[in-house]
Amino acid sequence: MTDFIPGFGNHIATEAIAGALPVGRNSPQKPAFGLYAEQLSGTAFTALRHENRRSWLYRLRPSAEHPPYARYEGAKLFAPGTVDDPLPPNRLRWDPLAMPEEPTDLIDGMVTMLANRDPASLEGVAVHIYRADSDMERRCFVDADGELLFIPQQGRMTLLTELGRIDIAPGQVALIPRGVRFRALLPDGGARGYVAENHGSLFRLPDLGPIGSNGLANPRDFETPVAWFEDVEGDYELVQKYLGSLWTTTLDHSPLDVVAWHGNLAPWRYDLTRFNVIGTVSFDHPDPSIFTVLTSPSDVPGRANADFVIFPPRWMVAEDTFRPPWFHRNVMSEAMGLIHGAYDAKADGFAPGALSLHNMMAGHGPDVASWKGASEAALKPHKIEGTMAFMVESCWAYRPTRFALDHAQPDYDAVWGGFPKAQLPSR
Repeated sequence: MTDFIPGFGNHIATEAIAGALPVGRNSPQKPAFGLYAEQLSGTAFTALRHENRRSWLYRLRPSAEHPPYARYEGAKLFAPGTVDDPLPPNRLRWDPLAMPEEPTDLIDGMVTMLANRDPASLEGVAVHIYRADSDMERRCFVDADGELLFIPQQGRMTLLTELGRIDIAPGQVALIPRGVRFRALLPDGGARGYVAENHGSLFRLPDLGPIGSNGLANPRDFETPVAWFEDVEGDYELVQKYLGSLWTTTLDHSPLDVVAWHGNLAPWRYDLTRFNVIGTVSFDHPDPSIFTVLTSPSDVPGRANADFVIFPPRWMVAEDTFRPPWFHRNVMSEAMGLIHGAYDAKADGFAPGALSLHNMMAGHGPDVASWKGASEAALKPHKIEGTMAFMVESCWAYRPTRFALDHAQPDYDAVWGGFPKAQLPSR
């Protein structure tokens, strides 16, 4: 069983071999056992102390030891670029993607659906869907463009990273920092889920404001793995995402060879069922910002580069209130997925594994059936159970890939057809 250390953004010291971690210094002249000291920086050296993320790694070989990269010819649907044509302001929705017909690992099974900035700008977010049925054997992946938030929807996944081992299942999420090498195993033989790739400011816990010092995602519930490493010789492929393209090189050993490390830049996992939901106990539906698990701020205070928001099981008790999400148009752009169950604003057409997009100022809200049911419901205390939806919201408009545009549901707009006209009194 993998050991974990609780806490979000903690400074951690961990070693897989006793005595491998230097004491009182970062880069001794001769690290223990002939290890190599290497710093991995997730922020600029001069970032404010409370925002500075970095870790010191002590490894069997330096990561600088590799041949030149060449273009990777696999994973044709991973980071292919988005459509450059003028983008209509249409609402879009996609059915769950089918599993691959041939053996496919996580990287070759990745499908980029949406993106909204050039990774070189250090802003924006991309949304991918993965579907795979094979382990990553003797190859690893590293993303130089951003950090990766894995959101499983079907099947367990084991992420073997430079800084530890993480096991996750649907209902949990895991984050791999920018620049951390990893490979994925699929214990159930098949897996599908979502990935939010954040190119901007690192994800952090949102400020709680008037909520106070507790609530939403609590820091203690985030788990960072202890040190773990592979000492494996022989050819090992390393695929890298860099400036929106995929590249490959071959090493003569596994790059997952960090024997010890210390710092506050590391992978972690989080169980979404531990989210402390905040809601009304009087009337009206609060803004969806109360469901924010993680935020990546932009340069404009209060306007997020990316927010990861969930809609978990919760009590609904509001009086004289339309309880599902209300109709709205938003300056933010919303990419939404469903892990399991049903979403309370859509009665049909949004199955687990599906994805929808409502870009900035696109009118959206419940469909006719959901509106009618909620408008006529007896307003007794009611618990929404057996569901987990999420949203990756961004201040930048998303652009679909060509694959995404070609596979969108053709009739999504129809879910807002057929609303009866309001009946005004005679004048």
